[in-house]
Amino acid sequence: MSATGLAIVVTGGTGALGQAVVGLLVVTGHRVAVPYRGASGWESLQAAVGSPGNLWGDSADMSDLAAARRFMDAAVREMGSLDGVAAVAGGYAGSGALETTPDAEWDDMLRVNLASARATCRAALPHLLGKGGSVVTVGSRSAESGGAGAAAYAVSKMGVLALTRALAQENRGRGVRFNAISPGTIDTPSNRAAMPHADRSQWTPPDAIARVVCWLLSPDSAPLTGAVLPV
Repeated sequence: MSATGLAIVVTGGTGALGQAVVGLLVVTGHRVAVPYRGASGWESLQAAVGSPGNLWGDSADMSDLAAARRFMDAAVREMGSLDGVAAVAGGYAGSGALETTPDAEWDDMLRVNLASARATCRAALPHLLGKGGSVVTVGSRSAESGGAGAAAYAVSKMGVLALTRALAQENRGRGVRFNAISPGTIDTPSNRAAMPHADRSQWTPPDAIARVVCWLLSPDSAPLTGAVLPV
């Protein structure tokens, strides 16, 4: 992989928002490493981005710390360095009142959203400390507003924001920045299918959010750490 631009890991890079982030990073000359869970998602991402020289991926469960460390170490070997992480991986489940939700929903949301953010950040920090860098996580405006009907999701996403703020404080004097975005409803095919009659006028396209993420990863946002930006 050619040593141009920044070297960035994007988790959740095969999803709608992640693909938009990866695409923008690659087209602007950065190197990107993406962990993926399924070969079909990785193949779709490669086809969409169309720049294999600046894109590398490997199968990894980023909610598992050992797997996250293996992936991060391999990504740094492949890219030659690490300048930042976009921890976009996550998921949503909202089955109604807490007492009626499936037993597995709580653990699933904590694993997909919070455990993946924690393992990703912990695996990345040894590569960022001493040289600096930027980490961007993803919260949720619906979680911040209460999260009724999706308690597990709301708790997991608020945990991501708490983690981001704590890591920003821990690393303020060590050159590594941590910031979060807090999206409302993102205009994705899955959201359109789930809410076919919704008013989409206030939904935000993934490409627009990706520009904010890429700005947070760049030196242009250097004074900013510990922020949660509503998008």
